[in-house]
Amino acid sequence: MTTELRRLRNYIDGEFRDAADGRTIEVINPATGEVYATSPLSGQADVDAAMEAAAAAFPAWRDTTPSERQKVLLKIADAFEERAEELIAAEVLNTGKPTALVASEEVPPMVDQIRFFAGAARLLEGRSAGEYMEGMTSIIRREPVGVCAQVAPWNYPMMMAVWKFAPALAAGNTVVLKPSDTTPASTVLMAEIIGAIVPKGVFNVICGDRETGRAMVEHPTPAMASITGSVRAGMQVAESAAKDVKRVHLELGGKAPVVVFEDTDIEKAVEDISVAGFFNAGQDCTAATRVLVHESIHDEFVAALAKAAAETKTGQPDDEDVLYGPLNNANQLKQVAGFIDRLPAHAKVEAGGHRVGDKGYFYAPTVVSGLQQDDEIVQNEVFGPVITVQSFADEAQALEFANGVEYALASSVWTKDHQRAMRMSKSLDFGCVWINTHIPLVAEMPHGGFKKSGYGKDLSAYGFEDYTRIKHVMTSLG
Repeated sequence: MTTELRRLRNYIDGEFRDAADGRTIEVINPATGEVYATSPLSGQADVDAAMEAAAAAFPAWRDTTPSERQKVLLKIADAFEERAEELIAAEVLNTGKPTALVASEEVPPMVDQIRFFAGAARLLEGRSAGEYMEGMTSIIRREPVGVCAQVAPWNYPMMMAVWKFAPALAAGNTVVLKPSDTTPASTVLMAEIIGAIVPKGVFNVICGDRETGRAMVEHPTPAMASITGSVRAGMQVAESAAKDVKRVHLELGGKAPVVVFEDTDIEKAVEDISVAGFFNAGQDCTAATRVLVHESIHDEFVAALAKAAAETKTGQPDDEDVLYGPLNNANQLKQVAGFIDRLPAHAKVEAGGHRVGDKGYFYAPTVVSGLQQDDEIVQNEVFGPVITVQSFADEAQALEFANGVEYALASSVWTKDHQRAMRMSKSLDFGCVWINTHIPLVAEMPHGGFKKSGYGKDLSAYGFEDYTRIKHVMTSLG
């Protein structure tokens, strides 16, 4: 018996459409490895149509008042809550994540974040008007930048879409959003929900592959390109955007150090760090993947972490007591396995290190010890359920190892010594430093990194301001 595949479509100028040339991509459920839908493989004609629609809608949307945009975003948040079960089901098909965790850990924060940006729309701040030159009054206008080309990743398809469209719409911009080619289902459903609330052309979704995203970024219409993705993809976006001096907002990879000092409560730290490392199969740029532990407690810590990994479960979305689901796609499974296959002789796999089952893309919770700072698995992002452990002798060496990678998104320090925590948080070269915790995010605080982790902020008033431009207006009093 053949199951009929779902047919996903682009959403352009207030209507659903197939790709102009009819091309499609098969979409695979990573929990089963089976095709469940087809999605448009959008080309230049589709990108042109979406950009034209967003550009036509921009003047009227730009001229709405902040209170009007706030009302719209609040309606979107309410609609997401009302249709939460549908969104959860779509995201589970996208990703294979545990259903209960999508319901508890993703939908509520998404709704909260939309409501935050609804409020932020009415709280823009700037330098006060005044006479900074005799006979002249200066004022500052903060305006939307225009059409925003946005590319979301496959690790959190729904939530990262919210991080992109919510501040953009709140600031008065119009949006053309592309989901990953492996996870379009929830974004297409979002388009249906949002499209019933915003004027046509304000929010557009086009599906496709890497070339579709490239066409969006290279298109002359957008004033800004925003991407959450790999460092390689971010570099390509920045290069393409430079040709016509587009604004660029990049949230790229991470390799978060987790610095554990000798005075740490080992049991509590292991419990929290294992969850922060394995949650979402480690497919999180902020995941607690690189543990640096003081030599005096190294062996005890590794043993406890390996035990925690052995007790951590992965499985199908509706299995009980499952912390995470599959890796997102076959290529990602191959990449994660490759890191383990290429481990140097001095490394030791303390737990896991293998695929789980032959259905779907599941990988066991893995802990690797005995590593050195220049090892591939220490320096490069694995993006899987793999936690590495290194030993350090003192605070200076811990800081050297922590900062000794090309990424600079997130980090954490585990100690009871407040002064040491403050010294470390000052010197750690990362966009976020957690102390005695790892991975919590709130809408009010910024998320974004340094170095090859990109630039620009998501969430918070800082993220909102990234979607605005500043204009100086000076008038003569004479």
